[in-house]
Amino acid sequence: MRIMLHACCGPCLLEPWDALSADHDVRVAYANPNIHPRSEYEHRRDTLLEWAGSQGIEVDELAYDPGSWDRAVEGLEDRPGERCRACFQLRLGLVARHAAESGYDAVATTLTVSPWQDPDAIREAGTQACAEHGVEFLVTDFRERYGDATRRSRELGMYRQNYCGCRYSDDEAAQQRERRRAERAARKR
Repeated sequence: MRIMLHACCGPCLLEPWDALSADHDVRVAYANPNIHPRSEYEHRRDTLLEWAGSQGIEVDELAYDPGSWDRAVEGLEDRPGERCRACFQLRLGLVARHAAESGYDAVATTLTVSPWQDPDAIREAGTQACAEHGVEFLVTDFRERYGDATRRSRELGMYRQNYCGCRYSDDEAAQQRERRRAERAARKR
């Protein structure tokens, strides 16, 4: 099977790549118009490309068009679950179209390595996006490999981001970090 693997970042690519490329012809697609700001997009891309290049892995970078992401999540700013579903739909749709145009049979995603992502939402968005483009969505769940991906990426000195990617998740993650700091400070007192 020829699989187009959507990759969100280098650390999340490690384990899904190993799992899928062992038995399939896999090509990586970096399609992430959600990542904000552009410097963050480039940092994640460059980390992914550096590791992929060291392994001889081909990566297709799809156009960075944050306006398409803004339109996809318009009205969902304060509804994270729905906003994430729209984001998954957009990104996996871009990869599904690219896969179909490139003669690939299926699409998979590295998003399922993260324990913070909703695997059901990813499955639903991927299945719908791929059906629209006539390719199969390969349902995967790599969460059990998250620990290995984290360990390996640290050993490799890879850049590891502390938020999902969009400006809303950046704000939400910063608020969560601040709450945890405040809770730790309160316990120390």
